[in-house]
Amino acid sequence: MSAISVKNLTVKYGSQTVLNRLSFDVEKGSITAIIGPNGSGKTTLFRALLSLIPHEGSVKIFQKQAKDVLSRIGYVPQKFDFDRTLPITVNEFLSFAYGRRSLKNNQICHEVRVDALVDKLIGELSGGQLQRVLIAQALIKTPDLLLLDEPSAGIDIEGAQAFYDLIRHLNTEHGVTVLLISHEINMVYSFADQILCLNRDLVCNGPPREVLTKEIIEKLYGPEIGLRGHKHL
Repeated sequence: MSAISVKNLTVKYGSQTVLNRLSFDVEKGSITAIIGPNGSGKTTLFRALLSLIPHEGSVKIFQKQAKDVLSRIGYVPQKFDFDRTLPITVNEFLSFAYGRRSLKNNQICHEVRVDALVDKLIGELSGGQLQRVLIAQALIKTPDLLLLDEPSAGIDIEGAQAFYDLIRHLNTEHGVTVLLISHEINMVYSFADQILCLNRDLVCNGPPREVLTKEIIEKLYGPEIGLRGHKHL
């Protein structure tokens, strides 16, 4: 069964076509990664999936319109800008959305390793810690689908590996379908079940070992990237 089904999705800003007739399915319970160069329409695709922008074509999430299943979707944006001087603790930040006094004993907070951070001020968190808090916020209502827009950006290599381990755990132990945007080709190659290669058009779609060829990488990022190579190619 498809968690997401997209048919002929097109997004235009004025006369400019940002996404051109995309069609793909994301299977329920899978991890799918979206890769592509800057400006290829990756974040626009997320916004279209959530019906945040006008678009042509059909988008179904769990066989319904996105507006009808928002409670089943968790979303972590690419950037989270806030005033770091605000005296708000992690516990208060998470409680704003869910009306809970204390989240120290929450199972998701424990699994995401946020329970030890609940008394810290949001503004004092490292990049990796803040990312875990945002993921916890997206997961506390136990969504069936998790959308992550470049979730490991700004996190060091060790932190990125821990992050991907966490996402794999949530996928295998809780059955959460994951759709994420990433620039880390080597990481998603060994991590994702499905790869969507995007550059306004859908350049490739399928299991990473089948679709991530040297030719595809060069088509996405140019011959300079292809010449540098990747560990899996």
